[in-house]
Amino acid sequence: MQTKMKMKAGIDLLMTVLLLLLMAYQITGQELHEWFGAGELLLFLLHNILNMKWYGNLFKGKYRLPRIIQTIVNFGVMITMLCLVFSGIVMSRHVFAALSIHGPMATARMMHLAASYWGFVLMSVHLGLHWSMILGMCRKLTGSREKPQAVTWILRVMAALLAMYGLYLFDRKNIFSYVFLKQQFVFFDFEQSAEAVFVEYIAMMGFLVFAACYISKGIASIHTSKNSVQKNEEKEEGSR
Repeated sequence: MQTKMKMKAGIDLLMTVLLLLLMAYQITGQELHEWFGAGELLLFLLHNILNMKWYGNLFKGKYRLPRIIQTIVNFGVMITMLCLVFSGIVMSRHVFAALSIHGPMATARMMHLAASYWGFVLMSVHLGLHWSMILGMCRKLTGSREKPQAVTWILRVMAALLAMYGLYLFDRKNIFSYVFLKQQFVFFDFEQSAEAVFVEYIAMMGFLVFAACYISKGIASIHTSKNSVQKNEEKEEGSR
């Protein structure tokens, strides 16, 4: 079990790093971008193999709001990955060029643009929905103890500031205009340093993780409160 947990943690970490590298096209260039994309696909397949139990439970149990949201996000990630694989192979000049798979280049480019940013958003949200579980897994693997309350609050404030900066960047860089194809070309700043590019994408990912984590916690809290009220009402009815 410990080995499987370590494998999951390692794969998820590598997927996150590769996602950031894939978004930084102006730093990596075409050939590296393709190799990173192929690596992300391989890790995505391994991630799904290690989580096959989730697919087996799809038709079991009740679907309440938190589970519905998680399921939509998971299938959204899968759809974007399929779109990226198809469009990436069609446009490939290096990794998949020997396959001689051709298709409508204009359609593939538009698909790749939208799916890239949808993938970034949905994968970040996916991380946020599982953030508490990820932190718990890290504690188990490292054997770390509970942090002092003051340290916990300092880290929360830092996370909130990072999320606020990420939200500002989302607006400044018009990310949703790419998601909804309001802009059909990405404007890369090739003079921007690699450090600045990665800091910006980490901040935007941080915003999505932060928002997804706390929104999901809020929904779960409301759901728990409703269940508690219902149980108390049922007890009162039974005692009459």
